[in-house]
Amino acid sequence: MYTAPPVIVVIGASSLIGDFLLPALLEAGFEIRAISRRDQHHATQWAYDPHRLSWHTPTAIQADAHWLAGASAAIHLAPLDVLPPMLPALAGAGIRRLIAFGSTSLLTRQNSADGRERQWALALADAEARIALEAKELGIDWTLFRPTLIYAPGRDRNVSTIMRFIRRFGFFPLAGQGTGLRQPVHARDLAAACLSVLDNPSTCGKAYNLSGGETLRYRDMVIRIFAHLQRPVRLVNVPVSVLRCGLALLSRLPGYRYITPEMANRMNVDLCFDAAEARRDFGFSPGDFLAS
Repeated sequence: MYTAPPVIVVIGASSLIGDFLLPALLEAGFEIRAISRRDQHHATQWAYDPHRLSWHTPTAIQADAHWLAGASAAIHLAPLDVLPPMLPALAGAGIRRLIAFGSTSLLTRQNSADGRERQWALALADAEARIALEAKELGIDWTLFRPTLIYAPGRDRNVSTIMRFIRRFGFFPLAGQGTGLRQPVHARDLAAACLSVLDNPSTCGKAYNLSGGETLRYRDMVIRIFAHLQRPVRLVNVPVSVLRCGLALLSRLPGYRYITPEMANRMNVDLCFDAAEARRDFGFSPGDFLAS
């Protein structure tokens, strides 16, 4: 049985999940070593954490290994493909327990018509394979999480993008009928999952799909967002080809580079995953969409 370490490393601490994870770790009694690419001048939300380090290359951690003294566990919230080169430095600093986040996009975008999405899915698959192999060789017990659509109103690039559009224009365009199923999962529930597996050896060497507490049609998810914003529901059904063109134009604007035309196609595609193993192994129990 693992004993929860007094010091824990959080890589990508300024991420969406980090907003909920860091306070939860502090409340649980951990001392945090927070690592982020963000300049410290933009880290005012970490006022309670005096330990900060901007990382850019794996050697940065190796050079500051003394700063990680006492830590035996790490939670990786940054892009998964930057983790494998960091593993030797983390092992050298004494890390023996690792929790990392990938995405179910690994399974849904491998055959995307968008080359960037295919490349991202391949990078996720390669990173997962390398972590499974190299972490074992380095004596690190790992657990991988693959969340579905992550949200936290005001912070994410999924639900919050829809919210901003509705607030600005008062309606929302749907490709066709928007019948594709979704399972949005709150970042708070993902943070809680980290604490649930940290001291649970039965989760080591496993990858878990983490889906939200509800399965909704895309259109019903958007309707729920209208209700959350207390706005009248105004859905506009447009042909997929028309919406693809609109998204292609939107993706050229600053702040919307992550938008792709393929998002229009996926409005009518089911993106659902079974979280039964997570429920069985560590009691994963996410809340309903926009429940609080």
